[in-house]
Amino acid sequence: MTLPLRAIAVFDVVARCCSLTKAAAELYVTPSAVSQQIHSLEQHLGTTLLKKAGRGVALTEAGERYFEMIAEDVQRITEATQRIRGFRSRSALTVRTTPTLGSKWLLPRLQKFLDANPDVELRLNATTEPTDFSREAVDVEIRHGEGQWPGVYVEGLAEENFLPVCAPSYAPANSMDAGELEQHRLIYSVKAQLQWTQWFASAGVTPSAEWTRLLFDRSHMAIDAAADGLGVALDSNLMMWRELREGTLVCPVRNSPQFKLTTQWVVCPFDHLRKAKVQLFLEWLRQERSEWQNEQRLFTFSPDGVNESADKR
Repeated sequence: MTLPLRAIAVFDVVARCCSLTKAAAELYVTPSAVSQQIHSLEQHLGTTLLKKAGRGVALTEAGERYFEMIAEDVQRITEATQRIRGFRSRSALTVRTTPTLGSKWLLPRLQKFLDANPDVELRLNATTEPTDFSREAVDVEIRHGEGQWPGVYVEGLAEENFLPVCAPSYAPANSMDAGELEQHRLIYSVKAQLQWTQWFASAGVTPSAEWTRLLFDRSHMAIDAAADGLGVALDSNLMMWRELREGTLVCPVRNSPQFKLTTQWVVCPFDHLRKAKVQLFLEWLRQERSEWQNEQRLFTFSPDGVNESADKR
């Protein structure tokens, strides 16, 4: 059976606009022509995709499911068609990353990559969902986990040091022992590989049955909450490098246990390593990693929370 590709493309626009009139304007056709295409698609599928909603339209339950299934593929076809037609002369690089690494570590460094590679059009996709490279147009992913994914290239981004942190206004650096932490509000990143129970066990502390918690499903939210003085968070120096360097976060615990983990991994199919744009990105990423690691060796955090260069000590 022949797919009604034109009708599918029209439905994609209508679903995004939630308006037949706006979709018609974007497609340079009449609203009547849009309605005809939608009706044709509904007949083909044997179900209703749209319903009236005030002056506009809304997706039915079947319409929502259908749009979720086709939206990404329609976008891929659109971009592929534009590139083949010569609409874009630049090379498009799609990188998927975890939200926290993307906002806290990768984004502040991207200017150097863009300046060095002006012909590369970068698309950054932040999500915790692992990429299905067989059907998704993603060149490289930076994935959170333990690094054990068979059948793909895997390279650890960097070893991270996990430590408790808070705003210096909440508690000064090195101002308490590990056992005192349970008296404070503890900020949780619920998807992090290291949790407070593990930290307390390593510190030799048996916390009471109850303590005050603040929970987030994203580490960048936990980090920001700590910097805003809402409590004490447990996260890695990779994600908090800027806050630690600038002194907006300090470690309030004397002799905090050391937890070194690699939680972020560069992942892609082996054949993607032959792509010039992927090679450029990985070379730049390794250089940024090296500079960050050198910065960690050059700086320490003094008892009063002020950063000091190793050359001055």
